[in-house]
Amino acid sequence: MAGEGIERRDLFRAAGAATIAMTASSYAQVPGANDRMNLGVIGCGQRGLAVMGAFQENSAVQVAAVCDVYGNRTDAALQKATRARGFSDHRKLLESGAVDAVLIATPDHCHGPVTIDALNAGKDVYVEKPLTLHIEEGPEIIKAVRVNNRVCQVGLQRRSSENTIRARDEFVRAGKLGKITFARTWYNFNSAHLRQPPEGTQTQPSNLDWARFLGPVRWRDWDPKQYFNFRAYLDFGGGQITDLFTHLIDMVHLFMNEDMPSAAVASGGIFHYKDGRTAPDTIGVMLDYPGEWTASFEGVLGPGASEDGIELRGTEGRLMVGRDYSEFRSPEAGATPVVIKTGESGADATTRHVSNFIDCIRSRQRPVADVLVGHRAALACHLGNLAYLEKRRVRFDPQHERVLPL
Repeated sequence: MAGEGIERRDLFRAAGAATIAMTASSYAQVPGANDRMNLGVIGCGQRGLAVMGAFQENSAVQVAAVCDVYGNRTDAALQKATRARGFSDHRKLLESGAVDAVLIATPDHCHGPVTIDALNAGKDVYVEKPLTLHIEEGPEIIKAVRVNNRVCQVGLQRRSSENTIRARDEFVRAGKLGKITFARTWYNFNSAHLRQPPEGTQTQPSNLDWARFLGPVRWRDWDPKQYFNFRAYLDFGGGQITDLFTHLIDMVHLFMNEDMPSAAVASGGIFHYKDGRTAPDTIGVMLDYPGEWTASFEGVLGPGASEDGIELRGTEGRLMVGRDYSEFRSPEAGATPVVIKTGESGADATTRHVSNFIDCIRSRQRPVADVLVGHRAALACHLGNLAYLEKRRVRFDPQHERVLPL
């Protein structure tokens, strides 16, 4: 999964030189404070439509174009964005000149290639997590963002969560936990990994471009399970690790102010769902960091309601962080827990995350989940998957961003 490392100074030196060589005319026009931003949506599945809805809540945004390889999904998007044009090929959308920025919500294996296409077309980009399918894609996307002077927000919306920010500021940054040595994370059960193909799709729909869906992935004949339940197949994504752990390890990175692991181990397997999937249904990951602390992830596709959270353990206390609450416990006998409950939802965080992206398009500042943030969150997850697949402890060189040999 990992290729040769790229020195950061070399990456940004190359990016700076290329930026000087480019002309302003190659960039999309940046909307002014009173202008409407024309948005293109690439990937119109459930998540794509949900985030598109968050954009539509902002009066500064008009959805001008939508694109999906499956005509039914393009039609569903056009019902919600009645003034938009429909496309089946994202390259045609980018060439049309109809959009200033794009939302990319394709399956994971297309995030990198489509993002680079959009950046090179001069578009600002909001791309769903994980940013990459493989570690080596990250530096290339970062380079495309910096060379083209674009804003790139990765869909790690918990960075825009009021609950997350309060937990960080009032407990972690305030030093109430002392030295944090362990960060435990978990996300158990998620129906997105258990989807069944709709009736009538055993034969490939005539308005679904299977070859374009496969994109960079090797050819195989139409398989409805691999299309409708792509998260269960490692050719298209990283399973629970990149889909779910990405959010949680990104929050841990935010709390700890360190985002480059030095080693990873993992264990798990396909213990129940013998349906042809290649991603494990049960997985545990542990990551070591140079700052002398360890992070863990537990993911189980067991029955019941989804549950997820983060627990930070320090020398002076323990912090639990959920989606809408945080709880600090001191080790002192009889101490009363300190609880903050915001009541916010995931949709609230997504709306704020989208607003941050729109604000940054105008200001040309880097967003809260800049491309480098997204790369580092995905990188940590890829190390976990690599350790699982190779059944070994994977050592990583943070300085040169490369997996070390055995």
